[in-house]
Amino acid sequence: MLKDIVRAQPTTDYCLYLCFEDGVEGEVDITQLIHFTGIFAPLKEPAEFRKVSVKPELGTICWPNGADLDPDVLYAQITGQNLPNVSAEESRTAD
Repeated sequence: MLKDIVRAQPTTDYCLYLCFEDGVEGEVDITQLIHFTGIFAPLKEPAEFRKVSVKPELGTICWPNGADLDPDVLYAQITGQNLPNVSAEESRTAD
């Protein structure tokens, strides 16, 4: 897919409204993609989660502690497309 994220806005709880370079946009519930352990543990705190930003050189979102997410996974969540050679269960547990 290789679509870069160009804008990210926290909405409610652990959801983000994302805009991609090709105009696709939508909301993603991050709790469906990660467990709040390891590098993602600090994001369980709502104030930390809201510190999300876009890292243009990676084309994805990141947090100050270095956590980031694959933009292809996020794009697939919004569009409903499958990732090539990855089942939905594998992508959800890949954190």
